[in-house]
This record gives sequence, structure tokens and C-alpha cells, in this order.
Amino acid sequence: MKTVTERIKQRLSKDRQMTTISIRMPQDVIDDLKEIAPALGFSGYQPLMKAYIGQALRRDLERLSGSQVQALTESLRKRGVADEAISAAIEEAGLITA
Repeated sequence: MKTVTERIKQRLSKDRQMTTISIRMPQDVIDDLKEIAPALGFSGYQPLMKAYIGQALRRDLERLSGSQVQALTESLRKRGVADEAISAAIEEAGLITA
């Protein structure tokens, strides 16, 4: 995992690399996002989705930063345990939620 300082520096960079993704979402969720986005000051539902994802990501990163979970994760990676297996075990243990 990157350090908090490394993540902050990367997020403040104006030339951050962007990636286009495709995600399947229930239509009613998209409709709700489109409805509330303008009321929250967003230009559309996609910027609102990015904000929601960013908030949850920052919360989880802060909670895991410097924690025993992070130390264990790094130790398991050094021993060749796949990230998917580590993530599944952390979620199963209730340390973070998906």
C-alpha cells in the first residue's frame, strides 16, 4: 500500500491518469443519482458517483493507514498471497466492507 503522503501527492497532481470503465448499475439507482446530482451541486450523475466512491475510499484508507491490517496485508503480499485472496479474507473478517 502507498503511504498517505504518497496518495495525497498523487491526488493533488493535475495530470492524474484517467481510465474509462464500464460498470453495470440498476437503472433505478442511476435515476436517483441523476435526480439528486443537481441538488447537491454536481453537473451530472457521474461526478456524483466519483464523489461517493472517493469519500468511501478515503474513509477506508484512513481507517487502514498504519493499521495492523495494512501490516498484515503487506506481509502476505511479500509471501505471494494474491490481492484477491487478501481482500476476501479482510472482508470476511469484517475489517472493511465491500
